[in-house]
Amino acid sequence: MTNQSPFHHVFDQLLKMNQQFLQPLQSQSPTQKALLENQTQDWASLMKSFSNQPMTHLEQQMQWWQQQMELFNSCVTGACSDQDADAKPDRRFSDPAWSENAFHNYIKQSYLLACKNIEAAVASADDLDDPTRHRVEFFTRQFLNAMAPTNFVTTNPEILKLTLDTNGENLIKGFEQLSKDLSQSADTLNIRMTDKNAFRLGDNIAATPGKVVFTNELFELIQYQPTTESVYKRPLLIVPPFVNKYYIMDLRASRSYIRWLVAQGHTVFCMSWINPNAEMAATGYENYVLQGVIPALDAIEKQTGEREVNGIGYCIGGTLLTTTMAYLAAKRTKQRIKSATLLTTILDFSQPGELGVFINDQMISAIEAQNESKGYMDGRQMAVSFSLLRENALYWNYYITNYLKGESPMAFDLLFWNSDNTNITAACHNQMLRQFYLNNELCEKGKFKVGNVAIDLKKVNAPVYFMSAIEDHIALWQGTYQGNHLLGGDSTFVLGESGHIAGPMNHPDANKYGFWTNEDTKLDARDWLSTADKNDGSWWPHWQTWADARNFGERIAPRTLEGELDAPGTYVRQGIADVIKTAKEEASVED
Repeated sequence: MTNQSPFHHVFDQLLKMNQQFLQPLQSQSPTQKALLENQTQDWASLMKSFSNQPMTHLEQQMQWWQQQMELFNSCVTGACSDQDADAKPDRRFSDPAWSENAFHNYIKQSYLLACKNIEAAVASADDLDDPTRHRVEFFTRQFLNAMAPTNFVTTNPEILKLTLDTNGENLIKGFEQLSKDLSQSADTLNIRMTDKNAFRLGDNIAATPGKVVFTNELFELIQYQPTTESVYKRPLLIVPPFVNKYYIMDLRASRSYIRWLVAQGHTVFCMSWINPNAEMAATGYENYVLQGVIPALDAIEKQTGEREVNGIGYCIGGTLLTTTMAYLAAKRTKQRIKSATLLTTILDFSQPGELGVFINDQMISAIEAQNESKGYMDGRQMAVSFSLLRENALYWNYYITNYLKGESPMAFDLLFWNSDNTNITAACHNQMLRQFYLNNELCEKGKFKVGNVAIDLKKVNAPVYFMSAIEDHIALWQGTYQGNHLLGGDSTFVLGESGHIAGPMNHPDANKYGFWTNEDTKLDARDWLSTADKNDGSWWPHWQTWADARNFGERIAPRTLEGELDAPGTYVRQGIADVIKTAKEEASVED
């Protein structure tokens, strides 16, 4: 009897497939080459681990075969039931046919049994180092979910019935949608998640009235029209992530964060970043400080006469806001950002979550080479990478709906924003990957520099409000929590329900998600949560109370805008295909 279990053969086949792919690598991008090479090395390490524990895997093999035979017998006799009745229901198999039809029930149960045993085999390989283990677990999960019977016409009873009922019209329409999506994708299939024709910027999305009051080569600055009888004297600057469009904070009126801030009496300014192409390849992270946030502060002073602002930064925008504060402190300049609100913001990059599977020198070197070749990181490719961190909910679900069912995506403003991607300049993306994610330089005193000025986050003494989300898979809250310990001033930490987007963008009128509070931010993350108070409703009013307690209170007559209100401006309307096409056309004219 062989001491190789079925999952051993699965990984062996994956290793052989990778080796076959490595033959014609001349046609692969640098990142694809590095990814395949990484996976080949990791599978080889896993095979070695299996060979070092033959009896363990022999026992697992026998157990799996026994479970498989029991499953087959129970399905033949009509007594087949879920293998793990206590497990959380798998939404992929919600159609009644998966349970009512013996054949498809067996397919489902056999697949779930295979997943359970293969994942257990990986978990039992206890001589793998942590980075290798995390990569193997991640790509094993990706493989298993890609191979789910729900993703194939012949093994999905719902799709089979639909295909018969419509004489295949669902597949014809699905193929048309697939072809269209392929034409608008980069290196990886970018599946449409929403009806893009349902939204118009400045009309039913990104529609809070305002005016572009400053423009340079990097951003437009929007000032919003007040709606209250008085406003806070100190203006509010929002620094959104430059890896996405700013209007995640200005979705439809009923859920717009910016509109809500204006309604509280804040004079709100928001930066709208340009969508870069290859011409901006050399624009680095420091440029977003020196030609970004600093000029925005100057423009606000010119508009309002106020040299000081309160800042709100979202995701990498929060990192940028904090870096600017540290830069001003290092320059021994009077702090112009008197408080900071950091939404799902990483300052300590030692816990990158599942993004960590791509964080190693080999992979980053390949990404750097690809970025330098193109001049930018294509935002469409990055969007797919983030979707695959939650592959069943954000990728395969839409694959089935769009291509197998042939249904048109529903209209949803958040998903419209999620599909409106932004490039990142080569220099900035390379710098963030290597100096932040790989080397974690930002949180080390004097290690990271902006314009030859060494940064020390401990010199940031202004009050800071951290808001993170408990289900965030992009900025793990346990990692963002570490920011409390890096800064030198008073800090407040709030943990919202839901994830990276829905957690922060939680309008009080919806009353959908709650949040946790705990004044003792010196605790470690686990103890902080275990002793925290749970609060119902949105964190937004809690933030307003925090703001009022920190000298936001003085109010003046509203700063009414004159002339044409042209928000959301022009930069936000730039799509990736448009900026790449424009650059190519200009280069062609020059030639």
